Amino acid sequence: MSSESSIALLFLLLCAIPSQALERFDFSAPLMATTFRISLHAETQAKAEAAADAAFKRIADLNAVCSDYEPNSELMQLCNTGPNKPFKASDDLFSIISRALELSRLTEGAFDITCGNLSHLWRRTKRTRKLPPADRLQQALAATDWHAVQLDGKAHTITLLKPGMLLDLGGIAKGYAADAALRVLREHGLTRALVMAGGDIAIGDPPPGTEAWDIKLRQFTHAAPEEDLLTVRLHNCAVSTSGDLYQFTEIDGTRYSHIVTPLTGLGLTERIACSVIAPDCTTSDALATAMCVLGRKRGEETAAKAIGVTTRFAQQEQTEK
Repeated sequence: MSSESSIALLFLLLCAIPSQALERFDFSAPLMATTFRISLHAETQAKAEAAADAAFKRIADLNAVCSDYEPNSELMQLCNTGPNKPFKASDDLFSIISRALELSRLTEGAFDITCGNLSHLWRRTKRTRKLPPADRLQQALAATDWHAVQLDGKAHTITLLKPGMLLDLGGIAKGYAADAALRVLREHGLTRALVMAGGDIAIGDPPPGTEAWDIKLRQFTHAAPEEDLLTVRLHNCAVSTSGDLYQFTEIDGTRYSHIVTPLTGLGLTERIACSVIAPDCTTSDALATAMCVLGRKRGEETAAKAIGVTTRFAQQEQTEK
């Protein structure tokens, strides 16, 4: 046998030896007022733990940027700057607000991060079980206008153009954080992973030996909870589900969703839920909320304008309990 043939045979034998088996590891941490869960496949537990710790740290850092509950967050510093005063933003805050405004434009304002005043009023409504006073509601609605957020890409500044504006990134921040955490895992060489933040899931490469992750979506039908699930097989994309199955309040016999529509400033009263599959979790998170505000017909029309976005709606009548 020639030396060239020997080398070729050795190469083929080495290629036939399976690489070190990947094992699945699961982690969770309470962050951003929910539980973030990471599932990944790695060669060793040490490598998995190091990557997960770095991903959770990234999420915690983003909470310090995006939270409207933390008085010293970067978001609240922006809101406290006052009208018509440019605010020098970090890369993360500029990026998430830029994307939010793009999605506001796509949804014609059904998704609107300038609804912070409305969010505060509705949180109080849920505590007191009393609808907000009409004058305060009108003031909050007047300060809600995504057109009044000005970005300067060259200076990297954000300017709020109306007095009293408050931003609320609650409808997009978890998806953005899930995307960021998945990127951290990839930077650690772990591509076969997913990051779950409540109803938002950022999905990477499929598990070893499979073509996709099995993701269970709630269908919001009359079936028992364990039967009310649809399995979809996904990889390298994201999926988010929004609806009022668990988060709602009843006031004077009317059921209000936790999803506040920027049109009225009140929680939705129509029983609706929507799952959105999109190229990234930032998009799916925001659109899942917006689809509920738009309703099925307008929502499907809007989704058709977005590349790589599909929707699955479920609706029930208001009288159903």
